[in-house]
Amino acid sequence: MKRRIVIAGLLASASARAQTPGLLGFDGLYKSFGVRGLVFSDLVVALNRRPVRMAGYTAPPLKAESNFFVLTREPLALCPFCQSDADWPVDIVVIYLRRQSSLIDAGTRVSVVGRLEAGSWTDPDNGFVSQLRIVDATFGAG
Repeated sequence: MKRRIVIAGLLASASARAQTPGLLGFDGLYKSFGVRGLVFSDLVVALNRRPVRMAGYTAPPLKAESNFFVLTREPLALCPFCQSDADWPVDIVVIYLRRQSSLIDAGTRVSVVGRLEAGSWTDPDNGFVSQLRIVDATFGAG
């Protein structure tokens, strides 16, 4: 009986660790920038498809009601949607919300929790290209 309790406790502990969001910061997104392009950091590779928490600033939105926004290291004055992904700062992360939301003002610091997705992807609805995304996300004052 004691053995079953220990095993159940270990399983519960492992399950809780799997659900605890990893902390991701802008400094830890990429390992290098070179002729081969962007190389994701070991941390991003390890957290890919796992829950993460990240804080940053909201970029100017594409529209008032949306299911996504861009998280940036510092407040941006320019609309990131108005240029190709090659012209953007490399340290941005696209946030796809769990539900459509009225976004808060651009330049507001927020904290985001969701599942990290790494790799180039084109949104089929709007043609938006991203390298890093946090999906199924929620956000709050950060």
